[in-house]
Amino acid sequence: MESKKLRVGWFTFTCCEDSTIIFTELLNRHWQEWLPKIEFIHARVLQGRNRLEEMDVAFLEGAIASDTQAEKARLIRGLAKRVIAIGACACTGNPSAQRNSFAAPTKAEISALLARFGQADRVRTLRDVIAVDDMVQGCPMVEQQFITVLNKYFKEFGV
Repeated sequence: MESKKLRVGWFTFTCCEDSTIIFTELLNRHWQEWLPKIEFIHARVLQGRNRLEEMDVAFLEGAIASDTQAEKARLIRGLAKRVIAIGACACTGNPSAQRNSFAAPTKAEISALLARFGQADRVRTLRDVIAVDDMVQGCPMVEQQFITVLNKYFKEFGV
């Protein structure tokens, strides 16, 4: 009989993906320990066949910079029992949200680019768009904080 696994999704929005790099490095170090405990439903950095379906925990990295991203974040929230904001952009919006504080002339200068790439006028934090259950701060994320949060959800979901 196979033991229960934590059904996990890893998603990235607007950011430099530094926390994704840290995550893959953590997987390298903890692979033997985590392999029997985690089922990746969605993790583009790790696999080609990803699914948007019910999961226990969704880790979302990056700020929300477009309405399309906000819609996807809401979809993920609806599928995930727990959502964790990963990294500074997801938690605070910055540095991605720096353009929110640009002076009017600079905002006018970049408006054509925002329109061309379907970007919203303002960059939002993940919490501005959906309910978030936990946050892992840092740019990149703080490794030990991530491990603590992951262990918390192993325990909560009986893994």
